[in-house]
Amino acid sequence: MTAIPESELEFRFFRAGGPGGQNVNKVATAVQMRFDVRNSPSLTEAVKARLMKLAGSRLTLDGVILITAVRFRTQERNRADAIERLQAMVDKASIAPVYRVPTRPTRASKERRLEGKAKRSTIKSGRGKPGLSD
Repeated sequence: MTAIPESELEFRFFRAGGPGGQNVNKVATAVQMRFDVRNSPSLTEAVKARLMKLAGSRLTLDGVILITAVRFRTQERNRADAIERLQAMVDKASIAPVYRVPTRPTRASKERRLEGKAKRSTIKSGRGKPGLSD
């Protein structure tokens, strides 16, 4: 789990829409957080590459991740929400994918497969109408 120092995060606050009464028109509670992935000294190159791929449409052409948080009615909770969402993305990107090593089927597994096919074949052949020789 790689922690991102707050000095690498840039916050911008603006007024959010939605419920909140008069408060929503006066107080800048929504948060837009920017994190420059390309120039971050906290992350390894492999994690940066996975994080940029994981960010999808939240990634700008400059390699900056934009996260907007408007879920809560207070600036502090929206700020914490944005940080949590970024941390979850970083944690997910920190886990290297496990590649499957292809293996060949064993002789026993091939035999079991062929026995099953032969058994099924006899069951199906027994369903037909009796022939003239029977």
